[in-house]
Amino acid sequence: MLRKISIAAAVILSVSAINAQKIKNSGLERPKLVVGLVVDQMRWDYLYRYYNKYGNDGFKRLLNTGYSLNNVHIPYVPTVTALGHACIYTGSVPAIHGIAGNDWTDKETGKNVYCTTDESVKPVGTTNAKVGSHSPKNLWSTTISDELKIATNFQGKVVGVSLKDRASILPAGHTPNGAFWFDDSTGDFITSSWYMNDLPQWLKAFNARKMPEKLIANGWNTLLPINEYTESSPDNSSWEGLLGSAKTPVFPYSNLAADYKDKKDNIRYTPFGNTLTLKLAEAAVEGEKLGSDDVVDMLAVNLASTDYAGHKFGPNSIEVEDVYLRLDQDLAQFFNYLDAKVGKGKYTVFLSADHGGAHSVGFLQEHKITTGFFGDGMEKNMNEKLKEKFGVDKLINAIDNYQIYFDRKLLKEHQLDLDAVRDFTIEEIENDPNDLYAVSVTKVQQSTIPEPIKQRIINGINRQRSGDIQLISHDSMLPPYSKTGTTHSVWNSYDSHIPLIFMGWGIQHGESNKAYSMTDIAPTVSSLLRMQFPSGNIGNPITEVIGK
Repeated sequence: MLRKISIAAAVILSVSAINAQKIKNSGLERPKLVVGLVVDQMRWDYLYRYYNKYGNDGFKRLLNTGYSLNNVHIPYVPTVTALGHACIYTGSVPAIHGIAGNDWTDKETGKNVYCTTDESVKPVGTTNAKVGSHSPKNLWSTTISDELKIATNFQGKVVGVSLKDRASILPAGHTPNGAFWFDDSTGDFITSSWYMNDLPQWLKAFNARKMPEKLIANGWNTLLPINEYTESSPDNSSWEGLLGSAKTPVFPYSNLAADYKDKKDNIRYTPFGNTLTLKLAEAAVEGEKLGSDDVVDMLAVNLASTDYAGHKFGPNSIEVEDVYLRLDQDLAQFFNYLDAKVGKGKYTVFLSADHGGAHSVGFLQEHKITTGFFGDGMEKNMNEKLKEKFGVDKLINAIDNYQIYFDRKLLKEHQLDLDAVRDFTIEEIENDPNDLYAVSVTKVQQSTIPEPIKQRIINGINRQRSGDIQLISHDSMLPPYSKTGTTHSVWNSYDSHIPLIFMGWGIQHGESNKAYSMTDIAPTVSSLLRMQFPSGNIGNPITEVIGK
């Protein structure tokens, strides 16, 4: 009898254990933390140009354990920073999410509008209103960070960090626990009253460490012997710009500490800006206790020094190569930190870029590739022709983002027809051999412009904020201000082809050469987390990335 009772008890305990396990397993599983890493101005080919010099725990860890999408493009023009961050986190395009450029011209007032400036909020952590008065109010769509807050009934925490205001604010969305960016006037990270009325204690402690001074104390020399930088042009190439007080663009930059003291933004152009940002990201994980419980959190990190270095020195410089080699080491340390703090396999990372970057004009000329400068003197020349035709001066009040804006007040005052002025301007511009296309933003669909350019123009034009004419230059034609270094903003592959790698919790291992869009990132993250897509999303989940 006793034996029967023991057997029955054992059966009951076993069934109870199985049922308990079923209940446990029936709960919604999510990673503890999602980390978005957006490497500013990272061309896709940087993954492989420097591959042999990367260590095993940074970019190679992403490639060797994650899922790499090798054919991801930006689906709009202009390909600039604010649009890239907005697109990645909203799954949408400027026509919908409202961020029409890093800045744009207000059609009614004719004044310049910066994408995140908000005079209704106050700076926090600085007295500099221009640096600190920013918010996401101009972003019309929700982000994956917003949707995470909603999906977790605002229990999940969200933090955005970057040297750039816009690259912290737009990814973090409307409802984060904090968005923090670098103040060149103080050397501290700051925020605005949109988020809080005082800096959190952990950030005050971070700022008090004066890490920028420590990072640049010994100047900047190459990580490896300089003769090993065989993937880059010779040091002191004629198309490179100058850093700080340097008379030539050559290593070592021994005067960096003094240059930083004189002008703190000098750290942005060095690899140490990325190091600083990732250390801030670690402090945010620690201070906000990200990934410390069963409610998923999100950390949006922009690594901006790659962009500053690219603009300053160009993609083929030893400086840019060194920035990436050092970033590789910084990423390895960051992943190791997350392994220890959050738990290996318990967090998900995606790495992408907001845009790429063109080769420098001087570099292309040296190698006999067609190039040149586009748009030099266009506004002045066209205003003169418009005055001759219509009798009114300065009908064009701005050319931003390869778009021409006409002065609405002058048109109304002189009773001029916008279409007539626009058609005349297009006809004159198309006589310029450096112009590939000029098209009215209201007639793109009917134009003879081929795909994918046509659709990218349509996606990039915001009816309320974009200009009246979209300009498309020939390949490798840079604006005149890029005499040294480089820039970006066009549809071509050097600006639009970006890396995209997912790694960690819920992610398959592999790679794909199928065509995908930047807009597919947000719905992929949303699907992984089993939450609603952002409000303006037009992308689709990349199902092959997500584990079974």
